[in-house]
Amino acid sequence: MLIILVTLWHGFSSGSNQQRQLKACQKNLQMIYLALEIFANEHHGRFPVFAGATTSEEPLDVLVPRYISASENFICPGSKDSPLRRGEPLVKQKISYAYFMGLRRPDATETAGVDPTSGGSSADVLMADRLVDTAPKNVGAPLFSKSGDAPGNNHHRYGGNILLTDGQQKAMPVVAPAPMLWPKDVVLLNPKP
Repeated sequence: MLIILVTLWHGFSSGSNQQRQLKACQKNLQMIYLALEIFANEHHGRFPVFAGATTSEEPLDVLVPRYISASENFICPGSKDSPLRRGEPLVKQKISYAYFMGLRRPDATETAGVDPTSGGSSADVLMADRLVDTAPKNVGAPLFSKSGDAPGNNHHRYGGNILLTDGQQKAMPVVAPAPMLWPKDVVLLNPKP
């Protein structure tokens, strides 16, 4: 029995399995981005905002089912989060992704943010795998869990994904390779604990 449990655990956390899950997670984020883009097109370039939101489920709830019907895209395959129940609002459930609320499409803003992976001007981070916390990050600060334990544990020690406001996705290491800052009117919301 112990051998079976060890085999199951190592299979789930193995490097190749985690890389597959990172790729599947990127596909989820791409599908969510398409819904966010359609929403922004209908709302003068603004992505969803929910006054007083404390979790990412609250502003993203407006996307389902009008802009995206596949609610399973809101669960990262690398997380241990339960599948979402169809037909129920996101706000009553738990998703896997963090959301930077208060942003606009890059072509709808006068100034773009800083790309945390290059240090140059680009789009802002719009979504990410669950982060360790909601504080701005300096170089070397943890973005995701180093141990694979919560919080920020979608992909164990293999880092996580970010989605930029221009639709680009990037795999990120566990620690910030560059400062990750956002405008003061943007609120980083993690999903429910």
